[in-house]
Order: sequence, then C-alpha cells, then structure tokens
Amino acid sequence: MTEVQKSVRDDSKKSENDEFDGYPDQGKPYPTLTPDMISRAHLYGVTTEFDTGEFLFRVGDREVNLFIILEGAVDILESDGHGGDSLFVTHHPGEFTGELDQFSGRAVLVCAKASMPTKVISLDRTAFNSLVRCEHDIGELIMRSLIVRRAGMLRDAAGGPIVVGSLKSADTLRIQSFLARNGYPYRFLDTDLDPEAAESLKHFHADTKLLPIVILDGRSVLDCPSNREIAEQLGLTENTDPHHVFDVVVVGAGPAGLAAAVYASSEGLDTLVLEAFGPGGQAGSSSRIENYLGFPMGISGQALATRAQVQAQRFGSRLAVARKASKLDCDSFPYKIYLEDGDFVQAKAIVIATGAHYRKLDVADLAKFEGQGVHYAATSLEGRLCGDTEVVVIGGGNSAGQASLFLARHARHVHILVRRDNLEETMSEYLIQRITDSRDITVHTETQVTALIGETSLEAVRWRHTSGEETEQIAPNLFSMIGAVPNADWLDGCVELDEHGFVKTGPFWEESPSVSQFACSIPGVFAVGDVRSQSVKRVASGVGEGSVVVHAIHDWLARH
Repeated sequence: MTEVQKSVRDDSKKSENDEFDGYPDQGKPYPTLTPDMISRAHLYGVTTEFDTGEFLFRVGDREVNLFIILEGAVDILESDGHGGDSLFVTHHPGEFTGELDQFSGRAVLVCAKASMPTKVISLDRTAFNSLVRCEHDIGELIMRSLIVRRAGMLRDAAGGPIVVGSLKSADTLRIQSFLARNGYPYRFLDTDLDPEAAESLKHFHADTKLLPIVILDGRSVLDCPSNREIAEQLGLTENTDPHHVFDVVVVGAGPAGLAAAVYASSEGLDTLVLEAFGPGGQAGSSSRIENYLGFPMGISGQALATRAQVQAQRFGSRLAVARKASKLDCDSFPYKIYLEDGDFVQAKAIVIATGAHYRKLDVADLAKFEGQGVHYAATSLEGRLCGDTEVVVIGGGNSAGQASLFLARHARHVHILVRRDNLEETMSEYLIQRITDSRDITVHTETQVTALIGETSLEAVRWRHTSGEETEQIAPNLFSMIGAVPNADWLDGCVELDEHGFVKTGPFWEESPSVSQFACSIPGVFAVGDVRSQSVKRVASGVGEGSVVVHAIHDWLARH
C-alpha cells in the first residue's frame, strides 16, 4: 500500500463515529466482503475482466456499475486540479467500487482503472438495488461504506470542482450553497484572501469581471454559471422523458416532499421528485432542529434532508434538481408539469410540496444587499462570514431562534429584532430559555428595521423602537426570517388557493375520507407541508403529511 493510499484510508477512519453534513459516518469506508458474501453477490452480477490500464468508468459517466474485485486491483483516480489525475485509493480483492452516486445514477466524481489484469463482479443499477434489497447484511455493509466515502469526499473536497470567487459576492454564495445542499464536494478559493486564487485565474485565463468561476476537472471553466448549468455540467440533474408517465410526481424536496417520495417509492410507485434548488427546502437552511423526534441532540435540516434523499433513492425514487416547475397543465390527463427550461413531465398523480419562503423586508435597497450581507439561511456557509462581527437576526419564530443560537458561536454578538413585545407567543420555550441565558445574544422587542447601509455590501443596520428611539449598528450580515410566503405561483389558475396564496385542500371531490384531507380542487392532485393552507408549519408535521398522503394516492391510482 502506498503512502497516498494509507493516508486516504487512515483519514477516512478518523470520522467513523462522527456525522458530516448529514451523512452518518458509521462503518468502514473500505471493508472487505467475506467469501460467502462474494458467493451470493455472484447471483446478481456478471463476471467481467479488464486488462491493465483499462478504465472501468470515467469521471462524468452516469448509471455506473458497482464492481466487486475478485482478482487484481482497481485504482480510483480524481482530478489533480491541473488537467491530470491523482491516485485517491486502490481497491483490492474482496473490496468494491462506488459511492452515493450508485443509488442516484448521477455522473460519477472519479475514474476507475485496472492497475493490473483484473477480474470483477459487475452489477448494473438494477442488479445492485436487488442485491441491497435482498441480501440485508451485504446491503447494509455496502450502503454504510458508500455513505462514509461520500462524507470523506465532502470533508476533503475530493473529486469535485473548484469554485473561485469572493465571499462578498452573491453569486459565489449561491454556487457554494447549491453544491453544498446537493451533497457535492468542492474546493473554494477566495480571491480576497487566497494567493492560489490569483494563480488559478492566470492558469485558466479567466476574466475577473466574470467571477465567480467554476473549474471542472482542472480543464474547463464555467463563467458565473447558473444552477441549471452547474447541474448539467456535473451530471447532477436527472434526464426525463416527456413521453413517460409517472405514477406520481412530487414537486419539492423539502421534508414533506421527501417523505412522500420515500413512502411512494417504497410501495412500488414510479416516483419522480422535482426540486428547484436542493433537498431540504426551508428546513434545509436550519442549522439545528432540536425538537424532532428521535434526535435528542438535534439534527441540522440539511442532515435530515440528506438522509431522506438517500432513503428515497434507495427505494427507486428519481430526483431531478435544478428543475423548477413553472406551470401545471391540469386540463388533460395524465397531467403535465412544465419546467422552467421548457421541458415537461407527465404524471397520473401529483403531490405539491413546494413549501414556503421567508417574506422580504419592506426596506429600501433590499435587493442590492441580498447575498451581499442579507441572508435567508444560517448554515455553516453563512456562519463563516460572521466571525468576530455583530450580526442582526430578524424574526421571532423558531427558525430565527435556532439561527441566533448557531450564529452566536461564530459572531461577536447577535441582535434579535422582533416587532412583538415578547417571544413567548411565537417561539418554543426551550429556545427562549437558551437565548435568555446567552451573554452573546440581545433581544430587541417592539423594534423594526428602517434602513440598510453600505456601498457595495452591507455595512450597518438601522432600526427603530416603538418609542421612536433609533439605533445604527455596524453589522455586515443580517438574517431575515419573517413570515411565510407560499411557493405556489406556478399553480395560479389551476388549483384553488386561499387569500394568502396557500393551496386549499379538503373534500373537493367525492372520494373516501382518506383522500379529502390533502386533496386539491383538481382530482388526483394533492398538497402537503408548508404550501398547504392551514397546515402546521413544523418539520415533523410536513413529514407526517408526506407519508400519509401516499395512502390517498393509492386510492386515486386504483381508479385511474
């Protein structure tokens, strides 16, 4: 074993009992299957041989097979960032290739090459899923290993692109957030701080006016790409056939949508999930959820969403990210959902789970500072911007409370601004108590923002108390978490909405009682989670609705 291989394997073991960005790091990254396991695996795959130097797969290949090594050795190679490859690890007899892309069928992040004459068991995606489903001990060992491998790649930024830009740029934050929310490893070079960033720009002849840039495989460059462009170039997006009719299409991959996908696909329904940004929805921006059942020490919204995504894909759900729904055609059956890029997908049943977003502040120059000081999420990405500074959080709900406690670990001090005269009416008691006990958080009641100050990025925030007293606080970052605005514009004119734009559900059509609770005004279309009128805006509630609605979908499909 080379020093490089030993280092990779040893580093991977360091976090075996930790959790990294949503991946439970339990188990060894490179276990060896027993002879009995290999014997049973033969029943699902085919034996294949590769010559020395022959590639089993290359970066960017989709629907890659999983290979169990019987004889020889397989080198796993990643981009070295300069147009070449570097050795990541070598698999020996009894070991197997792959990581989480094995479940999703997405484009792979690394290459696999036979380093000597090699014999393997080759399992395509269908055979692999059968193996995981039917051979529980093999399936658990492989699944844990693949999860741990992705965790290590995220931790070490292995196998992913390089993002070059300034953290003061809204587009730089958008790109990093998109990659992080989709569990994709990347390396970031800050042009304001990192000397390597300037060298990268020279090497790729990049125009500083087009920053940020994304460098792929150390060869090609994307100039300030859209999320859709990134998804297409990295193979993150799911290709869809407009002629294929799904049993159910779930629109939105927040907790409610992912729960619907898990239960629908686990019960044999042909399921597609459409997601505009990345799994997690509004809950994905929560740094820590402490009152979700089964996690006594809390869990981040992104961690919860990541686990649910892997679970849904394991059961066969397909997830299409950066595929935003723009219109629902409910005049014909099967229904059509048109996407922002002009494509469409067809479905016999639809679950609307697009959730809600935070209402925007009614203050001058808000758009100017969005992404450049004004944020709507408080994750580790935003937390890095707040070191040794004063931070302002607006809102009196649980999301604002969780964000404040998280940011207090990074910032010099956190100021919470609320319009009400207390927090008791809108925030859980356990959060209020922790905020009250913190010396690093000050709550300003009966207060609202009156101005945002700065040239190109936020520099200070001005607020006014109901007494008329005004305060101007130097603060380069403000987190706005007020109100809930439904993501339902794409439904206007098709399904019935309430006066606030949330989707109405109830006994619109004559079916069994199990259908009516989540049924929309159009038969076969259902709504769950925050986007649904009169729903309880809680993660657990959304998960519950997403799981229960599948029974109603079965009732509908049985008649159509």
